[in-house]
Amino acid sequence: MKILVCVSKAPDTTTKIKFTDDGSQLDSNGVQYIMNPYDEWYALVRALELKEAVGSGSVTILNVGPAANDTVIRKGLAIGADNAVRINAEANSAMFIAKQVADYAKNEGFDVIFAGKESIDQNRSEVAAMIAEYLDLPFISYASHMEMNANTATIKRDIEGGVEVVEVETPFVVSAAKGLAEQRIPNMRGIMMAKRKPLNVVEAVDFEDLVVPVHYELPPEKSDVKLIDPENMDELVRLLHEEAKVI
Repeated sequence: MKILVCVSKAPDTTTKIKFTDDGSQLDSNGVQYIMNPYDEWYALVRALELKEAVGSGSVTILNVGPAANDTVIRKGLAIGADNAVRINAEANSAMFIAKQVADYAKNEGFDVIFAGKESIDQNRSEVAAMIAEYLDLPFISYASHMEMNANTATIKRDIEGGVEVVEVETPFVVSAAKGLAEQRIPNMRGIMMAKRKPLNVVEAVDFEDLVVPVHYELPPEKSDVKLIDPENMDELVRLLHEEAKVI
């Protein structure tokens, strides 16, 4: 089984978000970056489990980004991926990323293409669906359980009020949600082996972005909490009428 796992770099969840003075991008000064958890904990680990169950095949991780992303990519190799590819470009939009991934994958013969359901910094949930569209492949989103039987995958995904079960034949694209796998911590052997595993750098294909972020801003600061004496219902009613805002 030949599997591709798309991974992205994201700020650590404890990062205090701030933007550059012109609001054009995240201010990365002092920011600690990690592999996006949905890509690492669920997509990558489930891909490795599928390969291990079959007993053969390969797992390739792919990232679109600059050389600074190599540290994050090497962690994926330490967890167990066989090789890695970095497309050498700034990831400015979901469509740009999807185009680069699809162009690389189109002639590689991958059985399954995994991605996390979303990145924890952008929360867009767009890239995996766009990859499937570019490659004209079936797409299943928010997978929480997945089993393979030969070339057929049985996938469970959470929907409003229940769980949907679908079957799909390879090749296909799937986005991974919580529950698809359990996090793996790289051990010392894996870390040492990661240094010797191939990380192939390829240049991006030309692509004109149709949607380009132009400005970021933080939401307004929350006002102080007002504590009302439980015996003073008149004041509570007044505040609800005069100062409370419906969001």
